[in-house]
Amino acid sequence: MALPVLRNNRTLRPFDVWNPGWSLREFDELTRLLTTGPNGESHAFAPAADVRETDEAYVVEVEVPGVKRDDITVDLADNVLTVSGEVNEREGRFRRRTRRTGQFRYSVSLPEGIDTEQVGAELADGVLTVNVPKRPDTGTRRIEIS
Repeated sequence: MALPVLRNNRTLRPFDVWNPGWSLREFDELTRLLTTGPNGESHAFAPAADVRETDEAYVVEVEVPGVKRDDITVDLADNVLTVSGEVNEREGRFRRRTRRTGQFRYSVSLPEGIDTEQVGAELADGVLTVNVPKRPDTGTRRIEIS
């Protein structure tokens, strides 16, 4: 059985042709709408981060280029490490802007067995490194069978 064919003799007008510039502009507008609230205020964004596990600790590296030490807060509660702060708006006339500004927040849940008293943080070259040591495992021991 053959299906009917829909024929359309309409000619394409210039605005019917796909233009990648238009799509990128629409995507930028969609991104702006999704990252701001109804009154135009910015939501917190999550910066890029890596979490590594070594034998002795969990190492969390968060990218925060251009952010000062005083503008960053590191909290650890109930095995959830939270890094928050703000990237300040820069002044000037921008031709193109792709870096985010405003408040940021990154949270990661860490497993049980961390030493919350020995946590350390260091900011160098735009990367915040948080070192969360593991507690020594004193609860496991091997029992001889007689």
